[in-house]
Amino acid sequence: MDFSNPPRRRSDSNIVPMINVVFLLLIFFLMTARITARMPFDQKLPETTQDTTPADPTDPAFHLGAGGEMAFDGQRGQAALKAAIAEIGNDGRALRLYADARLPARRLVQILSRLRAGGIERINLILARK
Repeated sequence: MDFSNPPRRRSDSNIVPMINVVFLLLIFFLMTARITARMPFDQKLPETTQDTTPADPTDPAFHLGAGGEMAFDGQRGQAALKAAIAEIGNDGRALRLYADARLPARRLVQILSRLRAGGIERINLILARK
């Protein structure tokens, strides 16, 4: 009688290739996902049904709330306006403007005028798609 170790059973289902595929899919989805920054305050963007040219997501974002609140790059209020002008003014880049739909038009025009006076010539108003 032979009491040595029994021969190893060979597994027909090798799980290593499946794990490789799962990791490749995970890497693919992580690399292709668009990660967007959170809004600094609650905003309801104006809606459109038309196809619009998407703004460059690398352009700096300026946020305007319904009550005239301003936010830019972690700054709030007048400091946000000054920071936007200091960063973008006269360098030719565009500013992505997220303006709340409930913001009075008069206030929007005032802020746009101040941005323009600071040297920001290209402003892209971001709209929500219906």
